[in-house]
This record gives sequence, C-alpha cells and structure tokens, in this order.
Amino acid sequence: MLPLLRKTLKIVGYPVLGLAAAVGLYLGVAWVFSRIPVAAEPVTADSTIPVFIHSNGVHTDLVMPIRSPYHDWSRQLSLSHTLAADPSYRYVGLGWGDRGFYLETPTWGELKPSVAVRAGFWLGSSLVHATYFSDEELKPSPDCIALRLTPAQYARLVAYVQRSFRQDAQGQFEWLPAHSYGAHDAFYEANSRYSLFHTCNTWTNDGLKACGQKASLWTPFDSGILRQYQ
Repeated sequence: MLPLLRKTLKIVGYPVLGLAAAVGLYLGVAWVFSRIPVAAEPVTADSTIPVFIHSNGVHTDLVMPIRSPYHDWSRQLSLSHTLAADPSYRYVGLGWGDRGFYLETPTWGELKPSVAVRAGFWLGSSLVHATYFSDEELKPSPDCIALRLTPAQYARLVAYVQRSFRQDAQGQFEWLPAHSYGAHDAFYEANSRYSLFHTCNTWTNDGLKACGQKASLWTPFDSGILRQYQ
C-alpha cells in the first residue's frame, strides 16, 4: 500500500510542483519587467492633446478625444452603436482583450476554466471595447492618469490603435451588435490573439511606448503601467 501511495504522490505531485514553479516564474518575471521603465519623450509646448490611461482595477483603456483637429474617431466608431447614442460624450476609451473574457466573464467569480485556458494560450479571438466618457468621469486619480501628447505622438497612438481593429473592405471597424455592458459602450472585432504574454494591459503598455510615453518594459497587469506614473 505504501509504495502505491508514494507512486501516486509522485504522479500527482510533480505536475503540481511544475505548475506552481511556472506560475511563480511568470509572476516573478512580470514583477521585475514591470519595474523597468521605458524612457519617455519630453513634454514640449506642442504637448496639448489630452489623453488618459483609465483603469477599472484590472483592465486599462486608452482614452482619447472623440473628435480633434488631428483625428475624428466618430468616422469609424459611431455613437449609434451604443444603446444611449448620447452625443454629449467627448471622449472614447479603447481597450483590447480576449473575446471570452469580455463576453463570457461579467465578474472574476464567473471565470470558467475553459475561458482562461483559451485566453492564456492563444486559442481565442479578440475584441476592442469602446467606452464613452464625459469630462466629469476623467478626473485625474491613481486610476485615471492624464497625459498631454504632441500631434506627432498622437498620430502614432492613433495608428497603433487602428491596427488593432479588424476592418471591412470600406475601412470601417466591424461592430459586434447586441453586445455591451451598459448604455455607453460597444464591441468591435479585433486583430491579434490574447495570451499570458500579450494581455489587455500589455496592449495598453505597448500603445504608450508607441507614442513616447512612460511605460514598463513589459507588464501583463495594470499595476505595472500605473506604477510608472506614481
């Protein structure tokens, strides 16, 4: 009986220890890399375009003016795609992520193992989530970082975000009807795949790098981004 128990413990124990070691390594690398800052471009007199990093405590969005002299997001992101269709909103927050997380996981308590596995290992597809904000909702705080970009930096950010959308033959973003969290948001089909190494926050972090803002060398978590602005 004892040899059988030892054999069973080995069969079960080695995979468990291996998984624990992999998780520990992942978290350790994330901790180290998130604390290595990427050099930011200096703020100049031309840094006048307001942009925000907005976190809900887990996921980050890049928030930009809906319309500005430099880009008009309303040409591809119609307010009619939201339930409210409220024209008073002046900013749109864009976040990229896994389809299963977005559509099948309203809260972390409802996360299914199948969704987590698909997302973690490049097995699912992705979406862009657009959320509309008023001025009052974008007050600077630890979870809402205000930035000012130059026209050249903003152009790079816009180009980065646009590449994340799947577009039809006319260059329009592919809206996903009948899916939203509330009255002021919408989902769109996206390019690329989510994984443990390319998360929603990695996407935001890479966007900040693209437009010359403070960012982590790599981070899968929102804390790695926000830490750079503390």
